[in-house]
Amino acid sequence: MHNTAGHHVAALGETSWLAPSICTSHQRSEAFGLKSSSAPDYDVLPVAELRVKLEQNRVLCAHALPVMATLQEQIVNTQSMIVLTDAQGLVLHSTGDDDFLRRAEKVALRPGANWAEDRQGTNAIGTAIAERCPMVVHGEQHYLAANRFLTCSSVPILDPYGDLIGVLDVTGDHRSYHQHTMALAKMSVQMIENHLFASTFGETLRIGFHGRREFLGTLMEGMAAFTRDGRFLSANRSAQFQFGLPLAALRAHTLSSLFGLTASQLIDRVNGSRGQPIPLCLPDGIVVSAKVEHRRETVTASERPSSRPYEREREREREREREAPAPRASTGGGLARLDTGDARVAAVIGKVRKVIDRDIPILITGETGTGKELLAQAIHHDSPRSSGPFVAVNCASIPETLIESELFGYEEGAFTGARRKGATGKLLQANGGTLFLDEIGDMPYPLQVRLLRVLQERLVNPLGSAKSIPVDVAIVCATHRDLREMIAESRFREDLYYRLNGLVVKLPPLRERSDLRTVVQRMLQQEASCAAPLSIAPDVMQLFEQCRWPGNFRQLGNLLRTAAAMVDDDGEIRIEHLPDDFFDDVERGAAPGTTAAPNADADLHTFTASAITAALARHNGNVSAAARSLGISRNTIYRRVALGARTDDS
Repeated sequence: MHNTAGHHVAALGETSWLAPSICTSHQRSEAFGLKSSSAPDYDVLPVAELRVKLEQNRVLCAHALPVMATLQEQIVNTQSMIVLTDAQGLVLHSTGDDDFLRRAEKVALRPGANWAEDRQGTNAIGTAIAERCPMVVHGEQHYLAANRFLTCSSVPILDPYGDLIGVLDVTGDHRSYHQHTMALAKMSVQMIENHLFASTFGETLRIGFHGRREFLGTLMEGMAAFTRDGRFLSANRSAQFQFGLPLAALRAHTLSSLFGLTASQLIDRVNGSRGQPIPLCLPDGIVVSAKVEHRRETVTASERPSSRPYEREREREREREREAPAPRASTGGGLARLDTGDARVAAVIGKVRKVIDRDIPILITGETGTGKELLAQAIHHDSPRSSGPFVAVNCASIPETLIESELFGYEEGAFTGARRKGATGKLLQANGGTLFLDEIGDMPYPLQVRLLRVLQERLVNPLGSAKSIPVDVAIVCATHRDLREMIAESRFREDLYYRLNGLVVKLPPLRERSDLRTVVQRMLQQEASCAAPLSIAPDVMQLFEQCRWPGNFRQLGNLLRTAAAMVDDDGEIRIEHLPDDFFDDVERGAAPGTTAAPNADADLHTFTASAITAALARHNGNVSAAARSLGISRNTIYRRVALGARTDDS
C-alpha cells in the first residue's frame, strides 16, 4: 500500500509539474539564491516579537481560529495540520493531529516560523501569497528537498477591501493527500472572509442576497455594504460573482446603479416586508432575494479606527483612488452579447432588433431560468432609452397586499404603516426608461385592470392621491405560464394580454440549445478567480449535453460555481467535482427533441459504472474511500452498483 500511494503522488507531480505557477515559483526561488539542497530557514521569532505580531493580527485571528477548529474536526486523523499565517507568510497559529504536529516541529510549521518563498522556496503558503490565488504544492513540487515529504493546500484570505491579510493552509504527509482538502480550505476561507465582512460593516447599510432564496445566510450569500446615502463600500466574493464585476469596477457604482433604488426606497421596502426577504434586481436584470441590515452607521469611512494595519493601508489606497479619475461604470451587455451561436436565440434577437425603437411592447416566454431577465436587460441596453432607468418588478415574489403600492406608489397616510411623504412606485421610477414586469402571469387579477388603464392612458394615480401623473415607459414582460390558457380560465385579462403582446418571443430551454459549450465557457470565464483558467473535462461536457437541465441557466450556473470551488489546482472540472443530484438528472434521460444520442442513458450508465469500479479498485474495495475520491455519497455507490447488478441479470 505504501508503494501504491507513493506512485500515486509521483504521478500527480509528473502531470502537474509544468503548471505555469509552479514553474514561475521555481524560477523565483532560484533568483532568491536558494538551491534545492539548501537547508530551510526554520528560525522562529522570539516569543516577545511573536506576541506583537499576534496583536497586530488580532482581528484576523479572532475570526479564523473558530473556523480552524471546525476544519480540524473535518480532517481529524488524516495526518495533517492547519496553519494560519499573516500576509508575509509568518505562522500565527497551527493545530492538527498530534503525531503529525511532532513531525512538523522539525520543519517549523509552528507559530513564529516564516514560509515566504524567499525563505522556503516553492511551497503552498509562500506561492499562494506570491500568486494571490489558491495553491496546492505536492511533494516533489516543493523547491527545497527537505520539504518534499509534504503536500500543502493554501488559500489566501482577503480583507473586506480585497487586500491580502493572511493564508489558511492544510499540510499533511504527501502519501495521505485527500483531493477534497482544497475544497474544505476554500470553504473555510470564505467563512472567515464573510465573518470579517459582517464585522467590519456591522453598522452600515448591508445587503445579503442570492438568486435562490434558500442560499440566504449560507456561504453562497452575496454581501454588499453601502453608506446610508447609498455610496458603495465593498462586496464579498460571492457578491462580486453575482454582479459579474470585480471589486475595482464595483467601486464606481452606487446602491442605485446596482439595485435600481435609493437607500430610502430600499429601507421603505424592508419596513413593509414584515421580516421576509425582499426581491431586488441586479444590473443584468436578474432578480435576487435579499435581506437588509440598516443599523445606524456610527463610523464613517474617514473615521474608521486605524488600529488595523491593513485598514490603514486601504485608507491610503482609497485616497489615491479619490484623486484619480473614476473608472466608467459597466453598463452590461446588449443583444449581441446574448448571441452565442444558437439559431433559435439568434432568431429571437433578430425579431427584437426590428421593434426595439418602435414603442412596441415585448412579451418574453419560456421556462423558468431560460434567461428572460437577461434578454429584457439587453433590450433596454440597446434601446433609445438606455440612458434612462431599467426597473424590474417580479410579480410572483411581491406579496399581493404590497404589489399595488409597489407599482403605483402612494401618498402620505394612504394606509397604515405608509411612509411619511409617501413613496414613488415602480411605474414612475421607470419614467423615461424601461419597466420589466417579470412573471406577469402572477399579477393579481384586480391589478390587471389598473395596469391596463395606465398602459392605455399613460397616467399613474398613486394610492391615496387624486392627481394623475404622466409617465413614459417602454414595457417588457416575461412569463413561464401559458397566458392563453389562463385567459380561458378567467385568470388573466384578454384585453391586457393583447396590450402586452406586441411582439411575443420564446426562449428555448437549455437542453434544446446548440450553443451549450459556448455558454459553459462564458460562465467559467466569470467564475475563474485565479491566473489559471477553468476548463471542463470532455466526459463531463458529454454529461452536460445529455442532461435535461430542468432549472436551465440557474441550475447550470449553480452547478458550475459549486464545481469551481471543488477543482484542484489544474482548474479542470472533472466527474468527481459534480454534485450527486446532477447525476440523478442525467439518469432520467435526455428530453425528447434534444440532440443527445439514442443510447445516452446506456452511455451514462457505462461511464458511471466504470468510474465507480475504478475508484473501488484503487481503494481496495473501501466504499467510503472511493466515495470521497469521487466526491459522491456512499449510498450513491451502493445504489449504482445495485443498478448495475440488476442490469447484468436482465
